[in-house]
Amino acid sequence: MNKAKLPPEVEFHEDIHLLVYRPRGLIDEAAINNMITVVERLEIEKWSPFNRFYDMSGATQVNLNLKYVTDASIHRRLSHRGRKSVKSAILAKDWGLVHYGHLFELLTQGSSIKVRVFQDRNDAAKWLAVPVERLGPPLH
Repeated sequence: MNKAKLPPEVEFHEDIHLLVYRPRGLIDEAAINNMITVVERLEIEKWSPFNRFYDMSGATQVNLNLKYVTDASIHRRLSHRGRKSVKSAILAKDWGLVHYGHLFELLTQGSSIKVRVFQDRNDAAKWLAVPVERLGPPLH
């Protein structure tokens, strides 16, 4: 997938092996399915593993449920089985997204996907070992 084919809310930094996903507006099953599709296509097309930064600070509304988030988390855990370890940092301030992010973190424990939820962009950058500027500017 070349850069021209990525959705506008996605950036891929080849030099630091980092996907940045910055959805805005409603976060629902369709938004999460889109994110999973993009990540899985890149996993197939890239030779080396890459970390992920999900900047959920542009979310204005959350419409998810426990069953869907559980199913999506287990799907990601299983679809990434046998691959090299990657980090997924979730920047979230909305209580619902923080809650679902922690559920994703819990359900991927012991797998090759290491998930952490952050409320501070600088902390996420440190954990991912990338310059904070590469995560993009804060959304207002």
